[in-house]
Amino acid sequence: MPDSASAAPPTFDAAFQARLVELFRWRRDVRRFRPDPLPDALVEELLALADLAPSVGFSQPWRFVRVESAEARQAVRDDFVACNRDALADYSGERAQLYARLKLAGLEVAPVQLAVFCDESTLQGHGLGRKTMPEMLRYSVVTAVHTLWLAARAWGIGVGWVSILDPANVTRALGVPEDWSLVAYLCLGLPEAEDDRPELEREGWEARRSDSAAAIRR
Repeated sequence: MPDSASAAPPTFDAAFQARLVELFRWRRDVRRFRPDPLPDALVEELLALADLAPSVGFSQPWRFVRVESAEARQAVRDDFVACNRDALADYSGERAQLYARLKLAGLEVAPVQLAVFCDESTLQGHGLGRKTMPEMLRYSVVTAVHTLWLAARAWGIGVGWVSILDPANVTRALGVPEDWSLVAYLCLGLPEAEDDRPELEREGWEARRSDSAAAIRR
């Protein structure tokens, strides 16, 4: 029988709610890091907090790989350079010039790098909630990434999500099981500087939309 005893729920007062809003506003995609190493215990704590994320059927399909060897990191950097070159070719004119100026990854300096995979064949959760929407496994991994991201921000750590990568190349370079799918490649470290506006907004690449509150009603 399930244990019916549970702790009393906490009360999140107005002061906490205001600080939570600040956390959301200051959670930035960081690409400019200081080289200072992060304490291993802190990284382990952040990974443990990621395990508190919700997941479909309580499957917890996320698999974190700490990318530490010079060889593995070089393989990822090489793939980024190739993919970034291809992405630049998709733009022209002023947009291409702006793209070329953007800082899009912190792979050279970030002291901690995590490849986050989805275990597509996990038996945990017994398939609950995945028959009609199997993509929920990968969405669950995204919730773990975001949970880690917010926790890192609360500890003063910056996180950058590198998506200009070929997932197949990264999977091969890291030698993980074939039934793991790359969802995210994260750089973690102390940020060089902090700002409450996204760098892409500051650089003029795109403006923030703010119309989610006016959600469509059906």
